[in-house]
Amino acid sequence: MTLNSNGFFAERVTDVQHYTDRLFRFRVTRPQSLRFRSGEFVMLGLPSEGKPLLRAYSIASPSWDEGLEFFSIKVPGGPLTEKLQNIKPGDEILLRPKTTGTLVHDALLPGKRLFMISTGTGIAPFVSIMRDPETYERFETVVVSHTCRTRAELQYGFDSVAATKDDPLVGEEAQKRLLHFASTTREESTHQGRITKLIESGEFCRSLGLPQLNPAEDRIMLCGSMAMIKDVKALLEPQGFSEGANSEPGSIVVERAFVG
Repeated sequence: MTLNSNGFFAERVTDVQHYTDRLFRFRVTRPQSLRFRSGEFVMLGLPSEGKPLLRAYSIASPSWDEGLEFFSIKVPGGPLTEKLQNIKPGDEILLRPKTTGTLVHDALLPGKRLFMISTGTGIAPFVSIMRDPETYERFETVVVSHTCRTRAELQYGFDSVAATKDDPLVGEEAQKRLLHFASTTREESTHQGRITKLIESGEFCRSLGLPQLNPAEDRIMLCGSMAMIKDVKALLEPQGFSEGANSEPGSIVVERAFVG
């Protein structure tokens, strides 16, 4: 679809799935001219009488997908999500034509293992990355970590990992090399507690059958609550991990433009 007079792509919702009263995913048609790197985000909004309200949403589908998928939180009273949570197939979504973001391979130094650590809807860019063939070309082991308050909130992660392992493009590699770590903070589960505590205690790597994190071999992507990002960085930087960017790759990259 071409840009409208206001400089937006006007796309159609094709699928909506509600996971809990707080979380839902939706798919929209993809503009033919939209190019992005797996892990990037786009400004997204709804049509309105005045100027559209836009928010940054990580694209959860890989760069080769014919459609675009998003994973969203429902914020009570949120200017955008209050309306967005009611969308249905056929509704119109507005997209800015430019994508950007730091959660991309180019911002990381070469390494042996990739750890994608997320909370809540922060898993979205990692769903894109774990379905990208380049991820398995660059890393021997790929770990997606997802922490939520309850077990029900983890379901999108479980569904996405299962779909990746069944993917005709990357499924064979993912079955051998993609590991999934799911934990809860407010409900009893196999792994319970804040991710920083689980890393610090050694439970995180031990349960995955991997050596403890080290900056020589491990590369880390962080997306989710600012508190989680701050705490994980504070835990790892004294060990020699350094934050990278597109212009200067490092051993950790962080996404700060994030909804949820």
